[in-house]
Amino acid sequence: MTIRHRITLLVILMFVALSAIGGYAVYQTRHSASEVKQVTEGVVPSALASADLVSQVKDVQLATMTLVYAPDGNVVAQAQDALKAKKASLQQALAFQASNAHSHAQAGLVSQANDSLENYFSAINDTAKMKAAGKNELAQAFLFANVAQYRDELEGIVETLRIEKNREKDDAITALNHTLATTTTAIAIVTGIAIVLLSLIGSLLYRQITQPLSRMQAMMSEIASSQDFTRRVPVGRMDEIGHSIVAFNGMIEKIQENSALLKQKTADIQAMLQNMQQGILTVVSGAVVHAEYSAHLEAIFETKDIAGRSLMDLVFSDTDLGADVLSQVDAASHACLGEDSINFEFNQHLLVHETAKRMPDGRVKILDLSWSAITDETGTIVRLMLCVRDVTELRALAAETTEQKRRLEMIGEILAINQEKFHHFIESSTTFISENERIIREHRQANGAAIAELFRNMHTIKGNARTYSLQYLTDIVHETEQSYDELRKPDAQRTWDQESLAQELARVRQVVESYAEINEVSLGRKGPGQGSDAQRYLTIDIEHIQESLRQLEAMNVGTPGDLIEMRDALHQTLRLLGTESLGQVLSGVLDSLPSLAKELGKEAPVVRIHDNDTRLHSHASGVLKTVFMHLLRNSMDHGIETAGARVAQGKTAVGTIDIDMSLEEDTVRIALKDDGRGLALGRIRTIAIERGWIGSDDKTSDEEIADLIFRPGFSTAEQVTEVSGRGVGMDAVRDFLKRKDGSIKLRFADDRAGAEFRRFETVVCLPDNVAVDGSGARAQREADEVSA
Repeated sequence: MTIRHRITLLVILMFVALSAIGGYAVYQTRHSASEVKQVTEGVVPSALASADLVSQVKDVQLATMTLVYAPDGNVVAQAQDALKAKKASLQQALAFQASNAHSHAQAGLVSQANDSLENYFSAINDTAKMKAAGKNELAQAFLFANVAQYRDELEGIVETLRIEKNREKDDAITALNHTLATTTTAIAIVTGIAIVLLSLIGSLLYRQITQPLSRMQAMMSEIASSQDFTRRVPVGRMDEIGHSIVAFNGMIEKIQENSALLKQKTADIQAMLQNMQQGILTVVSGAVVHAEYSAHLEAIFETKDIAGRSLMDLVFSDTDLGADVLSQVDAASHACLGEDSINFEFNQHLLVHETAKRMPDGRVKILDLSWSAITDETGTIVRLMLCVRDVTELRALAAETTEQKRRLEMIGEILAINQEKFHHFIESSTTFISENERIIREHRQANGAAIAELFRNMHTIKGNARTYSLQYLTDIVHETEQSYDELRKPDAQRTWDQESLAQELARVRQVVESYAEINEVSLGRKGPGQGSDAQRYLTIDIEHIQESLRQLEAMNVGTPGDLIEMRDALHQTLRLLGTESLGQVLSGVLDSLPSLAKELGKEAPVVRIHDNDTRLHSHASGVLKTVFMHLLRNSMDHGIETAGARVAQGKTAVGTIDIDMSLEEDTVRIALKDDGRGLALGRIRTIAIERGWIGSDDKTSDEEIADLIFRPGFSTAEQVTEVSGRGVGMDAVRDFLKRKDGSIKLRFADDRAGAEFRRFETVVCLPDNVAVDGSGARAQREADEVSA
């Protein structure tokens, strides 16, 4: 009997003797193959798909960052299309997981993943809208805050699902191993019973079934434990075991591809952090910097020692922030970490958003700081994200642009002023500044009279600057004026400090010199211009010259009367050389009234000048401009009412100011009056009583009450503005006129003695040497007196 026959016989005998055991063994074999198929075609692909979900979430993260940092609209559109595709792919993958959920836990995780996916893409859509609206910085902050929160939430759910699937896979493999072991035992029993008769068959069966299964089990376990996905289980034959091995090898290959892809995605994110031109770091518990940060941060802080350093040491050391602000930042950062996200909302205002940091070589960098809170699924702040930008060059460019804009505005202001008037303004302002420098230099301690003089001079410069609409100079002078005003107050908080006062005044001088430099260098307008040269140019009406020429042509040289008349005419013409009309002298002040009226919310007044053919010498124009600058501003501020108030009183909406000038004996008399409400005698009296200037029971005349407005520091304004309310004006006017041997007084124009308001006119008197009678009558009288 051949071995084949023996084996056949033994098999027949074994089949007869061990049919039940053999049947059981066959059943176990088939059952094992079924379980292998279930594991390799069901559990394993499901676990593989769950691992693929993690990679797909990383794909969405990369596409989102591409969207936020896209340089143009085409890239944004491509990123949005990619995100739509990736969302659909994720939804399809989750649907597959839902159909292959083998437990309530897996079904719950899939449901959570679907909800988190919708939240994640909703946050991405919000970020895309910010990007589309041009809010790049806000989109970036939203990306690293809200979008990152939902991404972390989704990754956590997917990772949990992957772990659950892997656990199911491991359990299935373990069960499969157990089943295979049971099958092997059953076969071993059958083989043991038939060992004598069917040793060859047993050996064959072992080689064909048991050994491959054992080898597959061992290699599967080894690959699973070592995570070496480059290895494969060899396939000996294409039966159920062979197909299982092929499926297992396919799973390992897919895992290897996904692992490589995941590493690549991670590397891409790291590369983005390394090449992003923005400093990004996160602050973890203890207010220290996390090890992962963008490479540009090293360029900003000029150091590689960043990871693990204290936030306060890295960012806020050697900055311009005070100790109190630094302590607030430190406390706020500690108060946020590990606490509910609402703590960030409460403490966000304490986190500095810009600071100047001094580098080791002395350079100063301006850093823009943007803070965001990173929270976990419970709303607890796990990190603070800080975006740092070096905006030093941007701030420098902005300052340069502002300076250029201001210089252009100054040029426009200068060009709007007559060259001669601007020259006189610069000269007068320089004189007042020099006078204030002298006062500050001569007084080491506070002196009431000196402070009042400082204030008057500066107030006059400001008034003249406002008259000519020199806005930048007005603002600078206003600040210095406020400083003097603080020194004037009885409870002054500021003390007399020569050095600081000199520095403030130097700033005013620097601005005045800047205006002068622009006028002379940039505009080429040196000096007062030809119009001011009274020795070379006539500033009289052409009619006077034409009349003199007519008299010369008609004169009979043989008639003494004609000679005398001609002499008188020439004398009058020569007297008018270098003179101006009152309207010409006050033109600059009058031109500023419309803008002043607009600032006060009133209509521009109608100004009527009656000079009675009296002309003024040029040397008087300076004091008259200064005096009437104050008088006209007071008339607009305190006298003329608003259009509504005037109409309610039956007046025209537009106020009227009358200025009359005349020569009376040895005096030039200039009277100013308006049709406003009049002098507020009642309020003046109340203020005088409050300040102790008069007693409440004193019988003081209206004239005496009116004269109180010339006291230093007096004002009836209820609030301080740039126009009035500082108690300087009329005392300065009286002081200026005294220097020119002039005077000023108020004269009532009604008989309502004791009334709250009285109509009045302001009368300015100057020596007659400042004026010339242009009509010729005065000249004729003087000529007659000489002849006599």
